[in-house]
Amino acid sequence: MRFSHTFSYMQATPGRLFSTNSDLPPHQAIGMPSLSPTMTEGNIARWLKKEGDKVSPGEVLCEVETDKATVEMECMEEGYLAKIIHGDGSKEIKVGETIAITVEEEGDIEKFKDYKVSESAGPTEVQPPSEPAPSKKEEAPTETDEPKAAKTDKVSHHEHRIFSSPLARKLAEDNKLFSVSLSSIKGTGPGGRILKADVEDYLASQTMGVLAPVKAKEPIGAQSLGYVDIPNSQIRKVTASRLLLSKQTIPHYYLTVDTCVDKLIELRKELNSLQEVSGGKRLSINDLVIKATALALRKIPQCNSSWMNDFIRQYHNVNINVAVQTDNGLFVPVIKDADKKGLATIAEEVKVLAQKAKENSLKPEEYEGGTFTVSNLGGPFGIKQFCAIINPPQSAILAVGSAERRVLPGSAPDQFEFGNFMSVTLSCDHRVIDGAVGAEWLRAFKSYIENPQSMLL
Repeated sequence: MRFSHTFSYMQATPGRLFSTNSDLPPHQAIGMPSLSPTMTEGNIARWLKKEGDKVSPGEVLCEVETDKATVEMECMEEGYLAKIIHGDGSKEIKVGETIAITVEEEGDIEKFKDYKVSESAGPTEVQPPSEPAPSKKEEAPTETDEPKAAKTDKVSHHEHRIFSSPLARKLAEDNKLFSVSLSSIKGTGPGGRILKADVEDYLASQTMGVLAPVKAKEPIGAQSLGYVDIPNSQIRKVTASRLLLSKQTIPHYYLTVDTCVDKLIELRKELNSLQEVSGGKRLSINDLVIKATALALRKIPQCNSSWMNDFIRQYHNVNINVAVQTDNGLFVPVIKDADKKGLATIAEEVKVLAQKAKENSLKPEEYEGGTFTVSNLGGPFGIKQFCAIINPPQSAILAVGSAERRVLPGSAPDQFEFGNFMSVTLSCDHRVIDGAVGAEWLRAFKSYIENPQSMLL
């Protein structure tokens, strides 16, 4: 499936469906598509077309809120929107679940007025409106208990059949120490299929000693406290799930180093003077940090890797995710091939992507595919030092603190000097990055920061 800011339902849903009922004309069932590897459900922000409207290729049907952004759903085939199954504001719609129906002929619209999605049918199957119940005269005179029992046995046999993806089964097998049983996991995929994310959530709950989500008990005296319950957005739910999984399944360790940024500040000042003359974007300290990070990863490629259970995958591309905090949640747009790009290009891309993140309009290809993450709370918030949580499936993340002016001993006992120092902390996955390797990467990073001219070579 092609990921883009606008997508077509033809890319997410198979061809036309036909009903066994002769009154049901040919129609197209539009399913909720999967727009990212972590997406298991989505929300309908709003419909731009209403029932009965004619739709043409290229027209936007609705806006879908995924776990990362709001995406426009585009029509690829001419027809009429006969039925909207999930209206504006519908939430937590499973991937593959039918959200609307289109027909070829305008005269067929009325036939879908009262149609509903069958609860027992697949994600994209629909059923006609329920017909009047047959009269007692039409029923069989007698019905023995034996056929009923046979039918019950058949249903029971079907209910014990477990549908799961290969990745889900592999993850369950690799975590036998958690006593993972697929039969005790509720699938969120199409038709109740168990996905990898379902197993990950189960592992996280097992680690906490909980088998299923439970409603938190109100503290004593909570009735006397004033409060407001704020609904969690899709991006916040996914962020919470991924970071919880990261802290519970990845063996984090942390390395901190102080870097002198006097030369970096001076170089930035000189380059910004040139940028102003040429009309380019001003460079920030974070732009230089991203460049130094990318070059250090190219020099120490072991930190540009992922744990894959049976092997470690080392990436050839250096794609840096940059953490951006917005009112909608935490986004991590990606600067691809950052080691090969100039500082002006990096500065331009960071500003454009950060603005898109704040507007909740990032395309999937603008935040997927990262191999390393940089989180900076120093420049924007003045945080001196902190430890960041690794963004799976990556193996490291760099936490950047603020630069502060410090007093240093001079060449003579009664002399002193001033210098600007910035603290950075590298969070590492010990399964992939040994302590000495992490220290070696920080030494390379520090060398680029303290001798920034070498980044221009």
